[in-house]
Amino acid sequence: MNQSITGYHKDEENDWVAELLCGHFQHVRHNPPFINRPWVVTEAGRNSMLGYELNCKKCDLGDPKDLLA
Repeated sequence: MNQSITGYHKDEENDWVAELLCGHFQHVRHNPPFINRPWVVTEAGRNSMLGYELNCKKCDLGDPKDLLA
């Protein structure tokens, strides 16, 4: 199920995590050549992707909302 990005935070390993409208979190790493998301590395890039929809597999599975630690 596609869900909009509403914000971001960093996890305990300093990786960026997208906060989705549904309440789930999803890592958004830039790790070329495997994952190419150069927009993740700058604040302007991340802000430009607010509202962009990511496929939320947690929604498909009916998982409960994620919580910030």
